[in-house]
Amino acid sequence: MYVDMHCHSVSSDDSRATAEQYLKWIQVLRKRRQQVDAIVLTEHRKFDTHQDYTALAEQYDVRVFRGSELDTRYGHFLVYGVNDKLLSMFDFADVNLDSVALMREARECGAIALPAHPGRFGIGFCEYIDSGPDFSEVETVELLNGGSRKGENERAQELVEQRGFRGIGGSDAHFTSAVATCMTYFPGQIRTESELVQALRAGDFRAVRLEDTNHR
Repeated sequence: MYVDMHCHSVSSDDSRATAEQYLKWIQVLRKRRQQVDAIVLTEHRKFDTHQDYTALAEQYDVRVFRGSELDTRYGHFLVYGVNDKLLSMFDFADVNLDSVALMREARECGAIALPAHPGRFGIGFCEYIDSGPDFSEVETVELLNGGSRKGENERAQELVEQRGFRGIGGSDAHFTSAVATCMTYFPGQIRTESELVQALRAGDFRAVRLEDTNHR
C-alpha cells in the first residue's frame, strides 16, 4: 500500500488544493499506471476534527486520513493518530511547542509525532538534533519530502544513515499536481488512522518516489 504521508489542503493557510482535487489527480496518476492508495492531510497547526472525507474516499477509491503538521522549538513535526486526549494537552496553534513533550505524550495517547523534512535548511530537525534536548523518542523521520530543495533530502538521508532512524516519504503537496510525488510503502493494508500509527510503530515500511510505483 502506497501512502502520501504529508499533504496540505485549503484547510492549511498556504495551500491551494482541495481534498477532492487531490483525489481527482490520483485518478490521472492511476491511468499512467502509477499506484497511490491513500493520502494523509497534515494541516498546518491544526487538526480538522469535524472533517469527514469518507464519501470522497469511497467515490475515488482513495483512503483519506487526517493528521497535523505542528511548529515546535526544534522544527516541524508530523503527527498521526491525533485524538481528543492529545488535542486537550497541546495548543496545536502554538508555534513554539516542546517537541520532546509532544513525542512523549503522543506515544502515551496512542499517536505518533516525528520530524518533518528534517534536512530543511534553517528549520529542519538536523539543525537541532545536537542542541541538547533528549531526542531519544525519535525513531522515524521524514526521509523523502517532495517539497525539499536541492540538498535537503540528502541531509535527511545522511541523518537516517548516521542515527539509524527509519524514514517515511510524503509529497508535502500544497497544489494539486504535487500530490504523491513522494510516499511511504507499507506491505499490509491500512484502513484507519490508528492502524497507520500501528504500522509506523512496527517499522515495516520504506520511503519511495512516485516513479517507484510504475506498473508496466
